[in-house]
Amino acid sequence: MEKGELHVQYTQTDAFHTFIYSGDIKLLYFLMVLMLIDIITGLAKAFKNKNLWSRKSMYGFGRKILIFCIIILANIIDQILNLNNGLLMVTIFFYIANEGLSIVENCAEMGVLIPEEI
Repeated sequence: MEKGELHVQYTQTDAFHTFIYSGDIKLLYFLMVLMLIDIITGLAKAFKNKNLWSRKSMYGFGRKILIFCIIILANIIDQILNLNNGLLMVTIFFYIANEGLSIVENCAEMGVLIPEEI
């Protein structure tokens, strides 16, 4: 290293953590697990009702990818406006609730008894 040179090490993990997602990674993992369960219950429901279509499945998978795009966008806006992950957390909790309700709906359509409170 010559005099006056500055070396900066910025790993891919750092880039992911600051630009793509800067919130609690456990919430993102939880959302991913719920998405997987929703896909499984959706496929099971479609198989049971004999209306399993690849086009409908691909539309559902595309929606899941778009959810991650919205989360990335919320993170970027959150960082620009310096909201301390407020917008990001609200966005993730919205999609966690949405996936949870979708799982309950899929189960109800397959005949699983669901408490009236839900």
